[in-house]
Parts: sequence; C-alpha cells; structure tokens
Amino acid sequence: MSLDKLKRHVCEANKALERNGLITLTWGNVSGIDRSKNLVVIKPSGVTYADLKPSDMVVLDLSSGKKIGGKYRPSSDAPTHLILYRAFPDIGGITHAHSIYASMFAQACISIPALGTTHADIFHGEVPITRPLTKREVEDGYEVNTGKVIVERFKKLDTVAVPGVLVANHGPFTWGQSAQDSVHNSIALEAVAKMAYGTLIINPKVKPLPDYLLDKHFFRKHGPNAYYGQKKNQ
Repeated sequence: MSLDKLKRHVCEANKALERNGLITLTWGNVSGIDRSKNLVVIKPSGVTYADLKPSDMVVLDLSSGKKIGGKYRPSSDAPTHLILYRAFPDIGGITHAHSIYASMFAQACISIPALGTTHADIFHGEVPITRPLTKREVEDGYEVNTGKVIVERFKKLDTVAVPGVLVANHGPFTWGQSAQDSVHNSIALEAVAKMAYGTLIINPKVKPLPDYLLDKHFFRKHGPNAYYGQKKNQ
C-alpha cells in the first residue's frame, strides 16, 4: 500500500470514530502501519474529526518514533501505539477511544466478562484490564508506560483472539489487521461493554459463558474451520 493510500485509510478510520459514536470532542485516535516501510500513520493531536484530511495525518518512523511527515504534532497517544506495534507484529491498525461503556469498565478497573455469544463472536474470553500505572510510571514516560502495561498484560494472551484491552483508570485500546479493522473491533467492544453492563445490573450473579459455547461462537467466525459469512473468492 502506498503511503498516500495509508493516509487516506487512517483518515477515514478516524472519521468513523465520530460516525459511530465512539468519541467525545477529540478524545480518540486511530493509526495504521506499513510494515514493509516501517512507517506508522496516526491522527494529529487535538484536530477535530470533521476537519481531518489525509494530508493532515502524521507519519512516524516505527523504530525511532521520530516524525518524518506531516505539519502537525502526532496524537499524544502515539508512543503507546508505537510500543504496541513493536510488541505485536501481527497487528496492522490500532484504535484508542474513550467510548462510554468500555471506559466505565476501565475506570472501575474491571475486565469485561464473556457473558453472551455476541461477545464470543469477537473476543475469545474476557476483555482484560491492565494493572494501574504506578505514580512513577505516570510521571516518567506516561504514554510509553501505558503501552508497556498492555504488553505486560498480554504476555499469556493472544492478540488475535482478544483484539482489545482496557487500560485501568483510562479507557480501551483495540487493534486489528488494518486501521479500519481496529475501529470495527472498537465498535464491537463498546457494544459488548454496554450489554455486559446491563446484564450485570439485571443479574449481578450471572456467570461467564461455558467454554463449549464460547468456543463455538468464536471459532465459527475465526480460524481455519470458520463457516460464518461468505467465502472471500465468491
């Protein structure tokens, strides 16, 4: 993919945050990566979504983190995105939003349990919560350390099977094969967070899905034996 095309895709993905009600004001950002060129494209800091143009996107070098293109400063969350791209080589796009229901779970420092089959269609298990950052981690490299606690939380988790996380006291991050795919997973995360919130109010004693039902719904959409939807060559 050309750099100009990646800028267009990332710009459109950022605008999709607003269209889908995932952001308030400018509280959110999407990035995408070109692994072949080692380049990350991300939303500029504080620019309203309605005003965004592909030419406004900021280009960063993955290895150094230095800005190599764009007239604006990158999103303040750019260091977090860079940490995740370096640690998770299979991801191609990242979304960070402060969507209401997912952020409520993050602020409560509670993971989102897999209570129903809708959740299982996207996430193979709970959406995990990170540990809170320490005072020192906040004061010394806050955004970098946000990325590091996510990586720490996923030491024994599969980023493909669980394409999102809640950062304690903060909000959700999701990822996917592309910038658009990461937004898709953010939309899904907010939906399952809202359903979990309501379910726990109705029945605080509800138990997570049994593994056999969790597996059935996840693997009918994901993996070599998936049968949901149409074949890609049709």
